[in-house]
Amino acid sequence: MMQQALPYKSSCLTLTPRVHHVSRSNSSLLYVKGSKDELKNVVKDNAAIVVGRRGCCMSHVVKRLLQCLGANPAIYEIEEQDENEVVDELENIIGGDGRKETERLQLPAVFVGGELFGGLDRIMAAHITGELSPVLKKAGALWL
Repeated sequence: MMQQALPYKSSCLTLTPRVHHVSRSNSSLLYVKGSKDELKNVVKDNAAIVVGRRGCCMSHVVKRLLQCLGANPAIYEIEEQDENEVVDELENIIGGDGRKETERLQLPAVFVGGELFGGLDRIMAAHITGELSPVLKKAGALWL
């Protein structure tokens, strides 16, 4: 017996995230060279933030999943040429979180409550197991 696919229905609302960055477009932040302190503040001051390349479909997937759960993540977009600089700065922000030195932070990176939660794989796994919503709620990203 074949299963029939459910029709796609977008029922999520897009809201403007709470951030300190001034230059926004479509509720996302754009990395500006020399804004390392600002990047640290944005990560620290937002309950949930997705850092990814501008136009990256995986960043979009993570953002939409979080929005559908009721969170309103800030989106911090970077241009491809700035990726290494931003990843270096994010690794400085998270410090030694138990990752091996050979492991490089992958984008999109999701920070919840000022701490690195993980990338797309971690977000999807946490969603499937039911772990994601309680983590978001504890960080103040959900008001359920």
